[in-house]
Amino acid sequence: MRHLGAIAFLTVATWAVFAHSAAAPESSLRPTARPIIADVERAVVLAALAPTPRPILAAAPVTPQPATVIRSTTVAPLVAVKYFAPPELRPKARPANLESLHKAMAKKPSKGPAGKYGEICGSDDIRGQRIDPVPGRIRGCGIPDAVRVYYVSGVKLSVPSRMDCTTAKALNSWVGKSAIPAFQKLGGLKELKVAAGYACRTRNNQSGGKISEHGKGRAIDISAFNLANGQSVTVLKGWNQRKYSKAMRKVHKDACAPFGTVLGPNADRFHRDHFHFDTARYRSGSYCR
Repeated sequence: MRHLGAIAFLTVATWAVFAHSAAAPESSLRPTARPIIADVERAVVLAALAPTPRPILAAAPVTPQPATVIRSTTVAPLVAVKYFAPPELRPKARPANLESLHKAMAKKPSKGPAGKYGEICGSDDIRGQRIDPVPGRIRGCGIPDAVRVYYVSGVKLSVPSRMDCTTAKALNSWVGKSAIPAFQKLGGLKELKVAAGYACRTRNNQSGGKISEHGKGRAIDISAFNLANGQSVTVLKGWNQRKYSKAMRKVHKDACAPFGTVLGPNADRFHRDHFHFDTARYRSGSYCR
């Protein structure tokens, strides 16, 4: 019985081995090697990603220097160098007369015809010169603090006129604020025709009368307005002339603010052909006719 069992076992084992051998694959299950084309593609990709090498520049040929030149380029011995301190960056103190310098610059003559005459009466718009006190030939006349005025607000006086600074300032104010604007559209005001300035005499030259404001340097008479277009507007004709009457009446009225006395063609027979302006002051205010 034992021999029969062993034989049966061997028979089954032999059959199993035979069956296994018959079912085995003819080729190995190992992965096959990649074709050569894959290696080529890999090499192309790596070459594209690689950085471009910098071009190699050929070095310039070195010309050997003569012995004399080589000796001249040898290192010189160290020498002492003097040290210079850098300039101080702290700003310098302002000069003590800085304020006076600014005032002097502000008083620099302006450009134009009036620029050649100095500033007087503390105003850059009043141009002329200070003069010696004007004595009077009769009692009550004279100008203690006299100036000679050539221009006011850029407008020329036909005759340089002597007066005091109070009168010069009043004249300048009237010209700048009233006369220039009034004639701006009529040709532009260029010059004032002066009929009278300082004159040591009585009022209206009447014998025995009071000293005129002209005799004190406080008055000026204007007989015409000369324009930049060549026209001359006289008080005698322009007062009632259609083209100029509005401007003439305006400047007459506006003069009542800076002056104490304003007289025109409607005042009396003595002032038909001129405006009289003076700086006399009255308790009741300016006298304007």
